[in-house]
Amino acid sequence: MAGQAAELVFDEATKRYGDHPPAVDRLSLTVPAGEICVLVGPSGGGKTTALKLVNRLIPLTSGDIRIDGRSIEEQDVTQLRRGIGYVIQNVGLFPHQTVEANIGTVPRLYGRDRKWIRERARELLELVGLDPSYAKRYPSSLSGGQRQRVGLARALAADPPLLLMDEPFSAIDPIVRARLQDEFLRLQREVRKTVVFVTHDVDEAIKVGDRMAILREGGKLAQYDSPASILQQPADEFVAQFVGADRALKALSLRTLAELPLQTAHDGAPSLPGSTTLRDALALLIAERRETLNVTADGGEAIGSVALEDLLR
Repeated sequence: MAGQAAELVFDEATKRYGDHPPAVDRLSLTVPAGEICVLVGPSGGGKTTALKLVNRLIPLTSGDIRIDGRSIEEQDVTQLRRGIGYVIQNVGLFPHQTVEANIGTVPRLYGRDRKWIRERARELLELVGLDPSYAKRYPSSLSGGQRQRVGLARALAADPPLLLMDEPFSAIDPIVRARLQDEFLRLQREVRKTVVFVTHDVDEAIKVGDRMAILREGGKLAQYDSPASILQQPADEFVAQFVGADRALKALSLRTLAELPLQTAHDGAPSLPGSTTLRDALALLIAERRETLNVTADGGEAIGSVALEDLLR
């Protein structure tokens, strides 16, 4: 079950504790192979419970979950978990082991030798943006952001088709968090895993998700769609309130300057690269009280301009 991304299907998945109302209530959705699905919702919405149902850390009460068409209930639980990468908020690195040994945790269970693990650890450290020299360090010598990168490398070590990520960046300060989100998206473009990502942060969900599943209290699915569709057409008042009254501004974060038709560049106008979101571009124009900004290519040369009214429109 390693290598290629896997389709994940929740089919009426339900979790109930005793006689209490369900924590997850008949959850049905499909995550296509290679996409990021973000579970978001209020406290008590069953986000983490739904995540833990996938690798059977919590048993299903009824319904089913299938990975590439195969029910999780039909699989040996140990083999199932070894085939799923798992990244949590506080990382959970083994403090007495080096970074290399932490990354090699699952490959060792598969019988990989030390040379293979050493090479794989260095390869993954580079992939997550850390120098290979970190392999011999211990978790206590790393910053929170560095430990989170090592946790991601460990989850990828056995090349799983599916990653579960439970609020992986929530304990990190905002600047480092934004960098980790960008690094994660860059990494996803390279490795293309199927990812289920839990967060409380709507802005994070919009930024990282190909699809968003908004859960109501009690684990009921309120809406499942692309971030753009949810922002433009919330299913009901609950969804509209949850994503925020500023959802029109949030929607601007899903498009970049390079996607707009450009006018002739203006001498003396502030400049931003074409990869800048429309939301950030609007913020700059408002902050500097300007009507126009130039758009630059990767090399820094101006390739055109956009006006404030273009962004507002």
